[in-house]
Amino acid sequence: MLKLLLIGIKDLKLMFRDRAALIFMLLAPFLLTIGMGFVSGRFSGGSTGLSDIPVVIVNLDQKELGNALEELFNSADLADLVEPTASSDPEAARRLIDSDQASAAIVIPQGFTDSVIPAEGTTFDSTAVQPAPVQIEVYANPSRPTGAGIIKAIVDEFLSRVEEGRVSGTTSLVGLMQSGLLNPQDVASEAQELFANVDESESTAITLKTDTQGAEAVEFDLLAYFAPGMALMFLMYTVSYGGRSILAERSQGTLPRMLISPTSNAQVLGGKVLGIFLMGVAQVGVLILASSIFFQVQWGDPLGVLVLILAAVFGATGWGMLITAFARTPAQVGSTGAAVMLIFGILGGSFMSLENFPPFMQTLSKITPNAWGMDGFVTLALGGTLKNLTEPVTALLIMGALLFAASVVLFNRNGIAQQ
Repeated sequence: MLKLLLIGIKDLKLMFRDRAALIFMLLAPFLLTIGMGFVSGRFSGGSTGLSDIPVVIVNLDQKELGNALEELFNSADLADLVEPTASSDPEAARRLIDSDQASAAIVIPQGFTDSVIPAEGTTFDSTAVQPAPVQIEVYANPSRPTGAGIIKAIVDEFLSRVEEGRVSGTTSLVGLMQSGLLNPQDVASEAQELFANVDESESTAITLKTDTQGAEAVEFDLLAYFAPGMALMFLMYTVSYGGRSILAERSQGTLPRMLISPTSNAQVLGGKVLGIFLMGVAQVGVLILASSIFFQVQWGDPLGVLVLILAAVFGATGWGMLITAFARTPAQVGSTGAAVMLIFGILGGSFMSLENFPPFMQTLSKITPNAWGMDGFVTLALGGTLKNLTEPVTALLIMGALLFAASVVLFNRNGIAQQ
């Protein structure tokens, strides 16, 4: 373990001695972030974030959950962020979006509440016909991707908390029944009571964070989108730089000399991979810290930021190792890595919100660590915490593990760890 760590730290030190690499890894994304700030108006007029995002709400449900979502957008917590308008016609609301009069339209269909809250007496009745799932529609304006993305993030958070409340409530009822503390004939009334106050502001299923920290996080800062976007895009250069060093050391004879020392192949390659991982963590960490110090960007939950950075770098490192496993020379790694960096940057939403892409492209973007990383950083910027990052963090860890497994197979087949 000590040898593995020493090899990784050695590669990290070599990176910080390479001025050209540092310029491309740190200075270039930092300058691009500043440029995006000027283009978006972040540095003009003293604006620190978005405000009064126009949104049209069509509540056809007119029951507990539909009313709760409508009240959320009209709450004092979001008063400075969104400017909601009520409508009863979905088509009219969509026309407002098409004519660029609002950022997004939220259509809450009839039966939404009934599809979530079970009817009395049907909670544990296997013979009862359950209503089909009903989904809320967020009709986004492609010309206002940032505002539309924020509206969608708020709706997703609402739905996540509703589902969390439903699952936890059902689990509690089952536990009470199994322990004998709840009679089966009382289950129906207890299940209904779980949702009785769902439209009140105290319900954890429908409210965003209401403390001072959460209220500040809801005021979305544009740099909280562009800064991680640039960092994640140039992260692909960093991991390909590390992969290039493996092939360079092999051609120069350094790698074979390490392999004939009292060090196993797994320790050598593991140390090289650890070095690439540490490079990525250092790069993203420095950029995040710099944007926080110089631009006062509020990143939200520190633990969530740390875990997300580690997961994003792990996923990107997997891609870097796969590129290295396919390449034959350091030059091939460099050219391929640069191409992948640009493709993943565009496809992963580093420049514009994925809401602006067609559905096929949105699905395809899930192969990139950029898309999952951006999803996590936007969630944190909107007041989310580590528990709200389960999906992007899990996806990044699975991505990295699968790519590492494929890379090991290719390394063994190509004999990269041989003299």
